[in-house]
Amino acid sequence: MINLFKTGVLLAVLTALFVGAGFLIGGKVGMIVALVVALGLNAFAYWNSGNHLLQTYGAREVTRASHPELYGLVAELATGAGLPMPRIYLIDSDQPNAFATGRNPENAAIAVNTGLLRMLTREEVAGVISHELAHIRNYDTLIMTVAATLAGALAVLTQFGGESHDAQGQPTGPGLIGGLLLLILAPLAAALVQMAISRTREYEADRIGASIAGQPVGLADALVKIHQGVRHLVNPAAEANPATAHLFIINPLQDGWVAGLFATHPPTAERVRRLRAMSGGAGAAIGRVARVL
Repeated sequence: MINLFKTGVLLAVLTALFVGAGFLIGGKVGMIVALVVALGLNAFAYWNSGNHLLQTYGAREVTRASHPELYGLVAELATGAGLPMPRIYLIDSDQPNAFATGRNPENAAIAVNTGLLRMLTREEVAGVISHELAHIRNYDTLIMTVAATLAGALAVLTQFGGESHDAQGQPTGPGLIGGLLLLILAPLAAALVQMAISRTREYEADRIGASIAGQPVGLADALVKIHQGVRHLVNPAAEANPATAHLFIINPLQDGWVAGLFATHPPTAERVRRLRAMSGGAGAAIGRVARVL
């Protein structure tokens, strides 16, 4: 119920920002149009945002016949977690990463980058899948997909506002003050995503994921490898859609101001430290991980 309440608040605030941007761009008419669009986006975000995000990343669904090992692993872990079998998707990307999406456990999906399957052991992949199942069980995926859809749409709207012209080619934008306000809206949307997708949400998914997998070591080792992979391998689709960065188990964006703006994940070293402590494997191992990260 708490997550559903947070989702409602997020929808209301992002809708208000969307309508405000419409007013700055086109006055009362722009505000009315933005309100209609926002209501449509809200409905879309709830019912279909998961599929839209999967399409954005070019994800393809896999079956037991096409990928028996991955399908069997997810089925085993989902059963152990008391969850319905989620749909499974592969994304052709060398960067090791994964995310979950869907409005509820009955309509959930887990997307895994091909790079993750190449770089991680079965135990580590199990840790990642368990982390995503934890997000599904906690209904985190609802607020995560809604935030990604609406924040991304708001970013597009603010960009449109700076480029609009009338039939004679004259600028019809919001003027200097309105333009400055529009420039503020996109970072504000990012801040809302950060508040909605709190860092405690990732820590909790790590904790529950370790329980689902049966031990925390696999997930801890996976986070180290994914962190290193993200640093050296670019994910073009994520760079083009930074508002979706919070979906992934590790922020997929390269270092830079955009990555900092959408830094919704807690430090990897701290996540690994907590997981190691759960297994009683702290101490020297933590020092080695800190040096790697």
